[in-house]
Amino acid sequence: MSGLAMPKPDDATMRRRDEIVADMRIIVPGEGVVDAANSMRAFESDGLTAYRQLPLVVVLPETVAQVSRVLKYCNDRNIRVVPRGSGTSLSGGALPLEDAVLLVMSRFNRILEIDFPNRIVVAQPGVTNLGITTAVEQEGFYYAPDPSSQIACSIGGNVAENSGGVHCLKYGLTANNVLGIEMVLMSGEVVRLGGSHLDCEGYDLLGVMTGSEGLLGVVTEVTVRILKKPETARALLIGFPTSEQGGQCVADIIGAGIIPGGMEMMDRPAIHAAEDFVHAGYPLDVEALLIVELDGPGVEVDHLIGLVEAIAYRNGSTTCRISQSEQERLSFWAGRKAAFPAVGRISPDYYCMDGTIPRKELPRVLAGMRELSEKYGLGVANVFHAGDGNLHPLILYDANVPGELDKAESFGADILRLCVKVGGVLTGEHGVGVEKRDLMPEMFNQIDLDQQMRVKCAFDPNHLLNPGKVFPQLRRCAELGRMHVHRGQVAFPDIPRF
Repeated sequence: MSGLAMPKPDDATMRRRDEIVADMRIIVPGEGVVDAANSMRAFESDGLTAYRQLPLVVVLPETVAQVSRVLKYCNDRNIRVVPRGSGTSLSGGALPLEDAVLLVMSRFNRILEIDFPNRIVVAQPGVTNLGITTAVEQEGFYYAPDPSSQIACSIGGNVAENSGGVHCLKYGLTANNVLGIEMVLMSGEVVRLGGSHLDCEGYDLLGVMTGSEGLLGVVTEVTVRILKKPETARALLIGFPTSEQGGQCVADIIGAGIIPGGMEMMDRPAIHAAEDFVHAGYPLDVEALLIVELDGPGVEVDHLIGLVEAIAYRNGSTTCRISQSEQERLSFWAGRKAAFPAVGRISPDYYCMDGTIPRKELPRVLAGMRELSEKYGLGVANVFHAGDGNLHPLILYDANVPGELDKAESFGADILRLCVKVGGVLTGEHGVGVEKRDLMPEMFNQIDLDQQMRVKCAFDPNHLLNPGKVFPQLRRCAELGRMHVHRGQVAFPDIPRF
């Protein structure tokens, strides 16, 4: 697995593998346990395919009771567990461990309830993101968060990563659209957070779980908010001679008080790759392409289109197309939605990054990425959620060339450092996983990391659930409880200690 440091396999667990597999077959009978090496290859990585590792065993439960028994069994015997949804994570969050049970939730694939009057859907975690919209669209509803992988990614994985998508600018991330979950703790205890109501009292544990990357519990049910489709939705396709002008246009649109349904930006390499792939009619003589979607009542949309068009021309746009039909609007988005696979056609491999910056820093960061591209001798194609500053640089490399993966990783790390330097953060929606794990100290000091670890310890005191992810240093929870004694005195002796 490249040079990535992961937790050392537990020898006692490895010696008991046959016993563990046999016990898993009792808990999950039938075809729910996969232990042959060739069959486990399908689970050896997630969307971050640069890192691969066969698990100890793959377990695919079908009921909450089975999930509970698997987790309790592993907790009682000090066996690590890695939860996995559809495996579309791009940060290595579902990367297996050699001594861990890989708990795959893909068989939890049913929608349990659709409540149109209250505008909610209750789904199992293996239901795909797009599957929720498909289930309610006949009544004019949809589920707003729409990551590019929505045809494949699961709603449980969306909760784990707090996924977004092109419409998250106006309608929010997963955290803004999930009302409740059922989850199983590492101890096997089944708990519910939130429900079908808007907010629940007490601590925001639902907020803690959303984006927790499988470190705190295993989600077995999700209640989401669905929205009525807007009366009208139209999109503008705007080209600019420079990325800086496109970035300034983004800032000016938001500054004018306009919140588009979606606002995405692509640079020249991504534009050409997408156009060659889907033939969406993108202009090829521009350096930056902005897609701005406006939705709502028809009169309001027409008014806002005029305002956005004027802002675009003030920023030097050389082309501006306005969708005249639903088919044309969808064609504008087709290239953006297919940008990742499209870039895969122009490079043997690419490394997809995920950082977020203040919108006003977009020109500076784009210029910085061009300098880094020259420094490392690797190309980069930019596709990003311009409205909320969530960047997705695609670093182009060839894994068959010795050293190029290492260069791509270093290039990506420098991009993320640049994001933090300008006031941004390490991730917008892909999560930390293993990809950004060792960069966490760039953004957080040790006090911050210790406080995050305390939350982990409250849910999983033995650190058995998805270890080696997010935290740059693998520690036991007991280490946080050690008090520093200097000359017979602890710090702040007047504070009561329990």
